[in-house]
Amino acid sequence: MRSPTPQVVRDPSLPEAVTIWEVGPRDGLQNESVTVPLEVKAELVGRLVASGLPVVEATSFVHPRWVPQLADAAELVARLAADGLLAGETPLPVLVPNERGLDRALRAGVTHVAVFLSATETFARRNLNRGLDEQYAMADPVVTRAKAAGLHVRAYLSMCFGDPWEGDVPVDQVVTAGRRLLAMGADQLSLGDTIGVGTVGHVSALLRAFAEGGTAPGELAMHFHDTYSQALANTVAAMHAGVTTFDASAGGLGGCPYAHSATGNLATEDLVWLLDGLGVHTGVDLAAVVDTSSWLAGHLGRPSPSRVVRALAD
Repeated sequence: MRSPTPQVVRDPSLPEAVTIWEVGPRDGLQNESVTVPLEVKAELVGRLVASGLPVVEATSFVHPRWVPQLADAAELVARLAADGLLAGETPLPVLVPNERGLDRALRAGVTHVAVFLSATETFARRNLNRGLDEQYAMADPVVTRAKAAGLHVRAYLSMCFGDPWEGDVPVDQVVTAGRRLLAMGADQLSLGDTIGVGTVGHVSALLRAFAEGGTAPGELAMHFHDTYSQALANTVAAMHAGVTTFDASAGGLGGCPYAHSATGNLATEDLVWLLDGLGVHTGVDLAAVVDTSSWLAGHLGRPSPSRVVRALAD
């Protein structure tokens, strides 16, 4: 019996190709209670690169007190360099929360970094210990120095569709915050549905507002969580608005340690299945990612939450 694949029905109104920004090794693992050994993390990154994923976010240079799972960030990057992956064709970005994190990233020889800010006051204070405006004073020198060093800089903006403490987040508030990051010099802005409450109409309205403010869809990426099973529908809405970069996590791992209602990220396998069926090119070997997620689930001691992984791995 052949392994099932989606029948391809091309929608000409959608992009011909998209970039999947794999966040599993960083965002997927950061909230796991089981400590993942360095060797497993390095193999995970290598497997994901080998599967054809065009970007694999490797780790975060955050203080170990805040994210113990990623305390071995420097050692992991050194291992990836020794394995030849850091200098390979596939970018391996790292998250840098502040200038100290950037210093560590520069010493490690990375070429792509990301900063992380909030669209809401409460989450900025809980996550960054800064107010909504104060967080930019922390991010600005990071972006400026990284760009001066020739690094590619991505900016994550969280709580773009809802905040567990503040509720609804006004669209214009998100646009103002996001455009401020792009004006700071970020190469790309990833809009995060951190608690997974976004819906198709909301996604369309937010992206329309960015476009009306002068932001091209090529400057944006979408980071959906699947709390209410809306991530795939929201992806299609974003593609119709011209967005061609989507964050995903192998096996659907990850969440947000500061947002208790958040479940896993959009699973890479679920996203690839959708895009394969729509005839949208990703360059990703679905079977290889499924195999990797099944392998990682064994190390974590629980099954993958991805529906596609469960279907194809049975």
